[in-house]
Order: sequence, then C-alpha cells, then structure tokens
Amino acid sequence: MSQFLLFSIIAGLAAALILVPFSPKAKSDDKKKTFNIKLLGAAVILFTAGVFAVYYLTNLDRNFTSLWGLLIVVSALGALFSTGAERMVKTVLFIASLLFGIYLLTAFVFNADEKYEIANMDEQTEIEAFDETETPASVPPQFARNKMKKAFGQVPNTSYYELGNLQIQKVNGEYVYIAPVEFSGLFKWLNGDTTPGYFTVSATDSTANPKFMKTEMEYTPSSYFHKNIERHIRMKHPEYIFYGDPQLEINDDGKPFYIRSYGEFVSARNGFDVKGIVMVDPSNGNTETYKLADVPAFIDGAVSPEAVSLTNSYYGNYIHGFWNSKFGKSDVKLPSDEGTEANVSPIFDENGDMYYFTDFTSPKEGVDSMLGYSLTNSRTGEAVYYTGNLEESYMDSQGALQIIEKRFIEKKWEGKMPILYNFYGEASWLTPVLDANGFLQNYFIVSAANPEISAYGTTPNEALRLYKTALQRGGGSVDGSSDAEEKTISGSVVRVYKEKVGDYTTISFLLDNNNNFLISSESSPLAIYLQEGDSVEVTYLDTGETFLPVKSMTIEGLE
Repeated sequence: MSQFLLFSIIAGLAAALILVPFSPKAKSDDKKKTFNIKLLGAAVILFTAGVFAVYYLTNLDRNFTSLWGLLIVVSALGALFSTGAERMVKTVLFIASLLFGIYLLTAFVFNADEKYEIANMDEQTEIEAFDETETPASVPPQFARNKMKKAFGQVPNTSYYELGNLQIQKVNGEYVYIAPVEFSGLFKWLNGDTTPGYFTVSATDSTANPKFMKTEMEYTPSSYFHKNIERHIRMKHPEYIFYGDPQLEINDDGKPFYIRSYGEFVSARNGFDVKGIVMVDPSNGNTETYKLADVPAFIDGAVSPEAVSLTNSYYGNYIHGFWNSKFGKSDVKLPSDEGTEANVSPIFDENGDMYYFTDFTSPKEGVDSMLGYSLTNSRTGEAVYYTGNLEESYMDSQGALQIIEKRFIEKKWEGKMPILYNFYGEASWLTPVLDANGFLQNYFIVSAANPEISAYGTTPNEALRLYKTALQRGGGSVDGSSDAEEKTISGSVVRVYKEKVGDYTTISFLLDNNNNFLISSESSPLAIYLQEGDSVEVTYLDTGETFLPVKSMTIEGLE
C-alpha cells in the first residue's frame, strides 16, 4: 500500500505542477503568488486522490507510462493557463505528450509483424491418433455446471454464495472440472468474510456426481476491497502486466490456489507476451511468483486461455502485417470462437498434459472449411499448427455444429465443445450434444473430411465403437491408434452377434482364444454367413479395445 500511495503522490504532484501556473502576470502581485501556492496545494491533493481512486478501482498497472492520458490533459490546460516562457515550455510538453499518446494508440498498426513472430507456431500435418483404450475428457462444461448447481445444497449458508467460473484440470491423475463457491454480493461478503470451498466433478464420466470440498478462502474474485484477488495481486506486484482472469488450481492434496498469468507488452503498451504466473494462497494471501519454466507441477493452466486466444489471433491475422489483415487478407485464417474458455478448448494428451485447442477457418463469409488447427501447451505456451491432410478439405467446428443441429432439428438439441481428434486415422469431430435444458443427451462423432460418415452414442466409447463401424461401412480406412499393430490369427468362432446398421450388417464375434472382434459386411460381404463353429483367419488391429477392428477375414469353406 505504501508503494501505491507513493505512486499516487508523485503522479498528483507532477500533474499539479504542470497544470497550475507558477508566474503571476505582475511580478509584484504577492496576492497572485499566494493564490497560486494554495491552488497548487489543492491540486496536489485532488490529483493524488483521483489517481489513487482510479488505479485502486481499475487495478491498472502502476507504470508511469499508464499516465499518458492524464499528461496530455494537464499539459494542454497548463499551457492554456500560463503565460510567457512557462507557456512555451508547457506547450512543448503538451506536443510531446500528444505525440506519445498517438504512438501508443497506433502501435497496433506497426507492431503486427512482431506479434506474429511471437505467436509463430511449428507446423505439422496431423495430430497423433487417439488411444482407443482411453476415454476423452468430453463432458461439456455446461452440463458439469448444471450438475454442480443442483448439488449446491451441500454448501453451508447457501444464500450467501453462487457458483464461480468452471475450468478443467488434472488432479491425482483424473480429469475433473472445478468451480469455486463465490460471494453473491457486497453484503453477503460483509457477512460471510470467507467462502466455504469449491466443487469438483468428473470430466470423463457424465454419470458422476459433484463433490463439495470444504476449504475456507478469504481472497477470491468475488471478495471486495483489499480481499479481492485481482486487487491483492496488483498490490503485491504494482508494475506487472497481467492478461486473463485469475484461475483456481487444485493441488493433489485438494488445496486450492489462485493463479494469474503475467508478461510483457509487445511494444508501446500494446499486445501481450506471457512470461509466468503469480500464485496466491486464498486462505491467507501469501503470494509467490514463478516463471513459466518453474511453474509447480500441479498447475495445468499456467498460460491463461485469454492469452492463448490472443496469440491465436496474432498468428492467424498478421502473417503479412496489419493492413493485409484488414484488406487483402492473403493467407489470413481466423481462429474459431467455439471454445469453452475464452474461445479455446482445453484438452489432454495421452501423457496427461493439457493443451488449448482452436480450429482456424477462412475469413470469407459462408465458408465452413477448416484451414487448420492449433494445440498450445497450457504450461509452456508452445504451440503447434496442424495443416491437416492438404489433399482433403476439412470441415471446421461450425460446420460440425450445423450437422448436429440438422440431425436433431426436431428435438432442438445443440452441440457444444467440438474437439478435433484423430480417430482410427480419420480427422474427426467429437461433440457432446445437449438438450434445451443443458442436459447431456449423447456424443456425436463426424468425419471432418467426409461429413456423411457419423455416429453417436450415449458415451464417448460407445460413439467410438459405432463410428468405427460407420467408417468401415463408408469405405474409410480404420487404422487404429498410432501404436496399434496389425496381426493375423486363426481360431474357431464361439459366439456370433449380428446387427443391421443401415444398408449393411455389423458382425461381432468371439473366438476360442477369448478375443472379441468387430467387422462390417461392407468390407467383408461373406461375413454375414458367419456362424458358431466356423474356422476363420482374421487380420485385425491390436488396439487394446474390447472389440478389435477387423481389416479382413477368411471363413474356411467360403473362400
């Protein structure tokens, strides 16, 4: 607080000295001198109080360059009220401050190339294939939030609080959504003083129930005055440049911490380049600062989703500078706004590392073709841009949502949180489908390159199994995960189950080696004659799934 007060006094004193004229019109006019001194004192007090109030309320960084607007105003008025040499000096100061203000306001035109260099991504063709033995973190946040609200009765003094912002995190090896309990207003804060804890719910199991974790938090986003988390962080780090909202992160012991990304302006108080985080213990306000390379292991979202969204915008728009982004738009690609957190969607890879996903589309209206997609590491900020198979045209996330809307038009269901995966070697959109009340109805998978190939199921794994059949039926190649090995085995059929799906039949069968297999009559027409006791030779992909995908099959006696 003392540093903040000193900043306000220096700014107030400087503003008063510039505004109030020093030289009276007549040198012998002692009354004029006395009046100026009194006016100067009053101006110092008023400006100091004004600067203190504005910076306290806005949490603006306390670098002196942030005072440029005030400098323009007081220097202009100071030149107007003064005379002689003093007027000339203050006029020069006004012109200099005005030029500095113009420089700051137009910096976005000239630093576009620098922003693009900061955001520049490595380019690859396609992400690695999804491991079919895993379950994607595919519970949509809207559904998880609805479940938490219904469980809000677990919170003591419920009327004092409301549910805070939802975000995904990996805790003790499990993917969960977490949301803090926040104050519902000023008077509730005055009465409550601390919030009672946070909710957690599985991000992979839609049937899981939310759990309320009791842990008192004093410094929160919904607290007021010096207990507000943003103001508390600003008081501790008055000159830091922050971008993005504070986020709640839980360590493996269940203890909560608030973090906020800090960084640097690209140039002239414009743009943002993330450098690290400030972490606060909300129970006592203890604050620590970490560079990105030193962030504690339990923190998943060190780089705020807002910062990633901004970087995506730099990368997509400024490939040929600022003016091209507005007029010619050569090679410009626009990041999608379909993400769940600040237009990006958090996902996890096979190692449990979190990335922010964004797809890019053409700036041309009415085009739903995807130009590529990016994955940004949420701890390091390093990003990769995937072009996809350049021989194929991929549908973007908006196109996938439109297909779902048309598919369930009578029920008025909507897709939420579309994520692009590599399923069985096919770029595919996985999208949870919600009804009008926000309840999860199914999971819809559609090929990005062949939108006519789609499937849906009540769980992600069921949808994957049906999608595999749809790929086989549609003539697609089911290549499995990147680690799936192609094998051939012979055996006797123990059990057979046949299911009519569209124009073809899906055959599930069990061999005497206790392995289950799945094949479509689309790829193997003679499979419809399969029966118990047949001897078969099967070529399949060892994906580790319960039902292994068959590439080809020979039935003894039907060659």
